[in-house]
Amino acid sequence: MVSLYLIVTLSAISVFFLLNKVKRFHVKALHPLPPGPPGLPVIGNLHQLDMTSNLSDHLWRLSLHYGPLMSLRLGHVQTVIISSAEMAKQVLKNNDLIFCSRPVSTGQQKLSYGSKDIALSPYSEYWRDMRKTCTLHLFSTKQVNAFRPVREEEVFDMIDSIKTRFANKHVVNLSELLMILTSNMISRMAFGKRSSDYNDEKQMTGVHGLLLQCEAMLGCFLYRDHFLFMGWLDILNGSMARLEKNFKDVDEFFQKLIDEHVNSNKPNDMQEDMVDILLKLKQESDSTVELTYDHIKAVLMNIFLGGTETSATTVAWVMTSLIKNPKCLNKVKQEVRNAIGNKGRVHEDDLYKLKYLKAVIKESYRLHPVAPLLLPRESRDRCVLGGYEIPKKTLIHVNAFAIGRDPECWEKPEVFDPERFMGSSIDYKGTDYELIPFGSGRRGCPGMSLGATTVELALSNLVYSFDWELPEGISDIDTLTRPGPVARKKNDLQLVAKVYDHGCRVD
Repeated sequence: MVSLYLIVTLSAISVFFLLNKVKRFHVKALHPLPPGPPGLPVIGNLHQLDMTSNLSDHLWRLSLHYGPLMSLRLGHVQTVIISSAEMAKQVLKNNDLIFCSRPVSTGQQKLSYGSKDIALSPYSEYWRDMRKTCTLHLFSTKQVNAFRPVREEEVFDMIDSIKTRFANKHVVNLSELLMILTSNMISRMAFGKRSSDYNDEKQMTGVHGLLLQCEAMLGCFLYRDHFLFMGWLDILNGSMARLEKNFKDVDEFFQKLIDEHVNSNKPNDMQEDMVDILLKLKQESDSTVELTYDHIKAVLMNIFLGGTETSATTVAWVMTSLIKNPKCLNKVKQEVRNAIGNKGRVHEDDLYKLKYLKAVIKESYRLHPVAPLLLPRESRDRCVLGGYEIPKKTLIHVNAFAIGRDPECWEKPEVFDPERFMGSSIDYKGTDYELIPFGSGRRGCPGMSLGATTVELALSNLVYSFDWELPEGISDIDTLTRPGPVARKKNDLQLVAKVYDHGCRVD
């Protein structure tokens, strides 16, 4: 049996090598590919990438040697890494139409119901219509504002839970609580009910556990995506079976939610959630997209993957940076408490007053972007960037982690210094390429406003309500990250919360 596998493998490698040679013979580029580390035949640079470590950091360090436009070959997939604001601008603005598609991978195809979503679907007329529909009906300013009471209630409930359970110097697992917060927010906005209880972090298994599996599968390595004729290895090592099981679990979960909404007797005056809105669009004959249940499930997948872990992880990184920089922590506490006084809560209509808090969040977006390698793009045609050839169907990774550490853009880039944003016009909304945590251009995150508001509301209430400190015997917090598309802290953020007495009334 082993000899058979060996023969098949060698045959596949030989065929691929010959095809690659023929292609290079017939297609001669006018410009060289961007520089990059030398690779091996067939596998290219795959052996140089450790998927179990901080990949964005590794690629950044490689770019310091090879430049902000770096070429890699991952099996048969030509890949380019963008590591500077100027090159990011070339890709995300000047040549956005060329680089606005998405690569089609096996896991993405499965979990997006055949690219019926908006985050991972390749560029097409369908994608344009679907994004327009979702932006108008799910992520418009009006719709985001309509869910304001849900966001505020969830944040206030989390704060009350901390006061009740942890007021006596008990250690708070803030990472877990923040995951419950954002999971509950998205669950209520999307399908009208909570997913977890703040009084029991161990409940965080169902919804969130399911979505973590999805995230893992979207980021997992499959041979069929990198080598011709090698998909049998994914079957042999169980990857395809895991993907199928994960998809089955997710599909059953979303189908149950849809069935509950289809069969519900919700009063007409009760607030619609996102499933209600999508089901109504499905019934409308004049809708630009003929929605099916699979479309609705694919969009729900985007909302949960994009809205739950990213916001929770951002707040955890901001709190980590503030604890490591006590002067910044004291300054943001003073700003929030002076602005809010004895109201007892920070509401969303108070957030405009908190200039320094917003600067703190921007600085965290710069140093700790939660999607350090923005969702990959694929070139729709050949292009020349910086004098180098970018072939059609090249995989493009924009390394926001590296851009946030570019000394051409930032003075003392390794230092956490929110003051750099005070009085600065640089923002995270996609037009300043030094700071692009939500991406930019056609494929920028449509939920940016919702995500940013969630982070500001949660953070402001945490620093308003408590004095935070390290647990006894702990002198510092590490900044290690877990591998994966979302840069979660490797170790949960655990702090002691001391209730701050404002002598306040609670609105």
